[in-house]
Amino acid sequence: MLAPYVTNTEGDVFVLTNLPEVVKGALFSRYSRSALGLRRLLLKEFLQDPAAALRELGAAAPQAGAAAARLAVGRAQEFYDRILDGYGDDSIGELGGAHLAMENVSMIATKVLEDARIGGSPLEKSTRYVSFGRKRGGEYLFHQEPALLASRHRERYLQTCRGLFETYLALMPPLTAHVEALSPRSAQTSEAAWRRSVNARVYDALRGLLPASTLTNMGIFGNGRFFEALLVRLRLSNLGELRTLAEAMSAELGKVIPSFIRRADPGHRHFQGFAAYQRQRGETVRTLAAQVPHVDAEPRAATVALVDHDPEAEVRVLAALVYPDSGASLAEARRWAASLSVPARLEIFQRLAGQRDNRRHKLPRALETVFYTFDLVGDFGMYRDLHRHRMLTQQRQPLSTRHGFALPEEVALAGEAGRYTEAMHGATEAYEAMRGDFPEQAQYVVPMACHIRWMVHVNLRALMWLVELRSTPQGHPAYRHMAQEMFRRVQEVHPALAALLRFVDLRDYALGRLDAEQRQEDKAR
Repeated sequence: MLAPYVTNTEGDVFVLTNLPEVVKGALFSRYSRSALGLRRLLLKEFLQDPAAALRELGAAAPQAGAAAARLAVGRAQEFYDRILDGYGDDSIGELGGAHLAMENVSMIATKVLEDARIGGSPLEKSTRYVSFGRKRGGEYLFHQEPALLASRHRERYLQTCRGLFETYLALMPPLTAHVEALSPRSAQTSEAAWRRSVNARVYDALRGLLPASTLTNMGIFGNGRFFEALLVRLRLSNLGELRTLAEAMSAELGKVIPSFIRRADPGHRHFQGFAAYQRQRGETVRTLAAQVPHVDAEPRAATVALVDHDPEAEVRVLAALVYPDSGASLAEARRWAASLSVPARLEIFQRLAGQRDNRRHKLPRALETVFYTFDLVGDFGMYRDLHRHRMLTQQRQPLSTRHGFALPEEVALAGEAGRYTEAMHGATEAYEAMRGDFPEQAQYVVPMACHIRWMVHVNLRALMWLVELRSTPQGHPAYRHMAQEMFRRVQEVHPALAALLRFVDLRDYALGRLDAEQRQEDKAR
């Protein structure tokens, strides 16, 4: 009876198989409050209990497939809900999950989906490897925002988005020729690797023309708790696209993990309570935000400002480093660290850095005891890449055109700055015309080259991973520059700690992806 549902029936370590997600979650929730082993619980309380409705699957579960599993869950939903409610707290929602695919969602929507940091792992279609200039049914692939299309801004919105895509496609041939001439293929480089690197450089340079309404695809693996919170957030959004997306997501997730997302239903008391709280909180914060004077000049270029850092960072890191092995109190460990001379501390940090052979050799959690707060301005495309780092706190301001836009060096050197700038100015005019009537929906027309302001609060260990990963040669030039500047700000205030970030690459590259593409070609042979 057990064999179809576990990878082995004897050993102490095994994996559950052929069970609906809600059953696995309910089973684990009982597991934490029972003297029985998991297999005995599965046999006694699920397989042999008529109320669980799993007998329909029987020994033929692998052949019965998802349809039979959904039927069993549907017949016994109250049974599972009772277990999940009675034998656990919110963490029980993390015991079941789903792989959710979402196609034809806007760039705006993807950022809201990725705002949820814990419990979900998103993967989004890259603007680097495929052209976004395709059409379907004679139209470019961008979100047809209902509120804008039903307003006096309809034609301006449609023509602006179409114009951005047309410029994106028109600049591709001259920019490709420029990059080819700038970095001709060597005899040692394969044609395929070189071509992919050239295309990546061209797509990287031109992605700034894509409006935030551009449609893309995204896959997310998440647990039930993640999806519940995400559905609540989407359903309370002012953007119709997100509310519509929430209903589609709920319908599909309800076929796999229904018990885990039931509190995200608009009729559930938890949803209604959170909705009231969000309204009250929003009103309070907007009232306070209106009192903040705008005295700084509007930024017109990418900037990295280090706002907060800890003057005692070196002492805190060293104390936390030795604490687990010392037997001393934390206060004693800090007094020891403070007694060391500056050269002695530097020598310790350099020794630790030298023990790392590559960026995946992470330093201890001692680096998580110090934090840095940055106020950043960079183009929306760059933000989209850096936003995916989850072990930090990020908050962004709405997307707009008031901070100016980035003009890629390749576009200027190819002699196409005029056409690029003209398209950006057209989008700026459209945004300004629409934002008075539709402040949130107007974001859809803003191109990815436009600057956005956001803040990052990050510990040193997470920052190490971010700046070492995002400064690698194959990275986009814009976010490589941002990662390099974040490192330099830390280096200015904490040079000894900066020595730990050994694999930050501060160089520039013509075809940054070329080496990676050639390695891929070599492996394929």
